[in-house]
Amino acid sequence: MRDPREDYPKPPFAKQRQPEPGLDVEMDPPVDHGEATYKGLGRMRGRKALITGGDSGIGRAVAIAYMREGADVVVNYLPEEDADFQELSSLASNEGGTIVGMPGDLTDEAFCLRLVKEAAEQLGGLDTLVINAGKQVFQESIADLTTEQFDRTLKTNCYAMFWLSKAALPLMPPGSAIINVTSILGYKPTPILLDYSATKFFIRGFTQNLAQQAIKQGVRVNAVAPGPFWTALQPSGGQPPEKLESFGEQTPMGRPGQPAELASTFVFLATQEAGYVVGETIGVTGGMPLA
Repeated sequence: MRDPREDYPKPPFAKQRQPEPGLDVEMDPPVDHGEATYKGLGRMRGRKALITGGDSGIGRAVAIAYMREGADVVVNYLPEEDADFQELSSLASNEGGTIVGMPGDLTDEAFCLRLVKEAAEQLGGLDTLVINAGKQVFQESIADLTTEQFDRTLKTNCYAMFWLSKAALPLMPPGSAIINVTSILGYKPTPILLDYSATKFFIRGFTQNLAQQAIKQGVRVNAVAPGPFWTALQPSGGQPPEKLESFGEQTPMGRPGQPAELASTFVFLATQEAGYVVGETIGVTGGMPLA
């Protein structure tokens, strides 16, 4: 047993800034994706999973957990995030697991459709889809929020979810799972993340609605709502640099979460252990209430 308040670094953190989309390898303190801690139990042996945004952050932690639980995994990421993927690929190779990279931009409908098709071909099927990739860039005022940013945020966070789900469902056998990533900001938005927060409300509704359709073919759809997590999304425009120094301080835990602390939630939702869980959102927020 360990005191969760002291398990990981607390603020204050060093000042840092990265260009979009950000790299985990440049984070200070380093991000924990479970590389040294996650122990698999074979709960996903034979499963075939596609994870978007799987090179770093929460997606990377999920990819490691799924691989160690016995699943074969395809991860999608932007080409400029290749340095993070190469680290993940080396980890998988050293452990004899399967994590295949498929870089590309999820704001492109044609790429989303091709990604699902090629992932299913590579894996010999598809039964788990984790839609995790997201765009988050703060703006102090709606006056500063450009149409270009608004459009790209919605396409990354909302349109891609629609395109990927629509393409994947016909391929998924009964017992499969789709897991979306919303946020505590989908319940309690912050003014500087107007476009991002709005998409997280959308994801909640999309999850609840699609779940009612998909369960008719035996596919469960659920979501996870993280609180403040220490990922490359934050210093690459997700938060003002001055706020990063105290990031996560507002939680009852007194610190941000690490992706390793979230991975087991995605394992639970993907497996028969969550066989009666449909259309739900599980909060992992360090003690910050969702409602």
